[in-house]
Amino acid sequence: MVRVIQIRDVPDDVHEVLAKAAEAEKLSLNRYVLRELEHLAHRAEAVELNARVITETRARIPNKVARSNILAAVQAGRDE
Repeated sequence: MVRVIQIRDVPDDVHEVLAKAAEAEKLSLNRYVLRELEHLAHRAEAVELNARVITETRARIPNKVARSNILAAVQAGRDE
């Protein structure tokens, strides 16, 4: 199903920047904003998934891991 979103009170400077960006990519303003909203939605999904993974991982790890141990492990991974 197609949904309609109407955005009111868009400041002139924001509208101008979006219109110029759309024109630069040879897209209509509507298509450009829709694409940006799609990207925003996907980023929000990724953030939610990452938060869930972090929460689940913390629940499985009974003790807190020292920051120094984390940094040492990251450095060791980089050195390999």
